Amino acid sequence: MKLNKYIDHTLLKPDAQQDQIEKLIEEAKSYEFASVCVNPTWVNFAAEGLRDSDVKVCTVIGFPLGATTPFVKAFETKNAIQNGADEIDMVINIGALKSKNLALVEDDIQAVVEASGDKLVKVIIETCLLTDDEKIAACQIAKSAGADFVKTSTGFSTGGATVADVALMRQTVGPDMGVKASGGARSYEDALAFIEAGATRIGTSSGVAIMEGQLAHGDY
Repeated sequence: MKLNKYIDHTLLKPDAQQDQIEKLIEEAKSYEFASVCVNPTWVNFAAEGLRDSDVKVCTVIGFPLGATTPFVKAFETKNAIQNGADEIDMVINIGALKSKNLALVEDDIQAVVEASGDKLVKVIIETCLLTDDEKIAACQIAKSAGADFVKTSTGFSTGGATVADVALMRQTVGPDMGVKASGGARSYEDALAFIEAGATRIGTSSGVAIMEGQLAHGDY
């Protein structure tokens, strides 16, 4: 198992500066991570920095609240792809899900899937705000809407990934859809536990520490 290929090397803090993004890019190239995950404003910069590598550029849409409209999320997706994004991590309309307006949740995801063309779409369901029934419903909707992955968390709410949530998501979507555990992987052991529970990608700001067998103390 090549653990590095599971990792989306992530920096999404609002005060992230150019030198920090440059470091993220260089680390991702050095460890050959699956992707760097950055806010949309950094997509073009990251795409330029990763031009001669196999590391993908991942960005976030409707982030971190998920409360923009399907039209806006679709526009944001198209703009990100024009700027060089390879992978799209979108936040669902959490309030719509909890209001049982499942049609709006599906329309929201479909708008991004259609706007993304052949690019990978991961759907952030923000597990820490959901009941198990809502987690199951969100995963089922993401699958029916044509997304490639379901993802646990933004890292900006009340909690990140848990092994139990990853296992529930894997059980719900079946063996073929991707499951991304985000937030909560701060060590090699954490990463392995998520993978054993069914994760096929791990979003973390602690990728280097994980690869070096160290314990990170970050909050994502």
